[in-house]
Amino acid sequence: MGSLSGKRVVIVIAPQNFQDEEYFQPKVILQASGAVVDTTAKTKEEEATGTKGGKARIDLPLSRVSPKDYHGIIFVGGPGVKVYFRDQELLKLAKEFSSAKKMVGASGIAPTILGNAGILKGKKVTVLASQTNKLASHQATVTDK
Repeated sequence: MGSLSGKRVVIVIAPQNFQDEEYFQPKVILQASGAVVDTTAKTKEEEATGTKGGKARIDLPLSRVSPKDYHGIIFVGGPGVKVYFRDQELLKLAKEFSSAKKMVGASGIAPTILGNAGILKGKKVTVLASQTNKLASHQATVTDK
C-alpha cells in the first residue's frame, strides 16, 4: 500500500461482536501507511468488544462522522453488525460518503449495509456466502475475487 500520509479514514464497528481481525488488521495497516484512523460505533460506551474479546476504543460517536472530514469509511463485519443493516442513520451516512465520491469499503457481512443503502447497483462485490443473495437483490455483481 502506498503512502496515506495526511489521509483520514473512519472505521465503523458494531458496539458488540464486531469481527476482531476485520478491524484490528486493517487499522494497523492503514496507520502504518500514514493514515489517521478514527473508530466509531452507534453506542454511548467508550469501547466496543469484538467476537474474540478484543477491545476497540470509540473515538467519536457515529452522529459526528461526516464525509467532509474523511477520505474514506470502512464498515467492519461480525455478527454484531446486523444491528446496522436497517439503521437509517448509518445507511444515510454510507450514501453520503458514496455521493461525495469518498472511498467506501466493507468486510465480512458488512457489505449488506452498502447494499441496503442502495450504493452497490452495478458494482462488483465480494461478500460472505451467507450474504450473496441479499447483495444480488441490490443489483450488485457478486464475485469471489
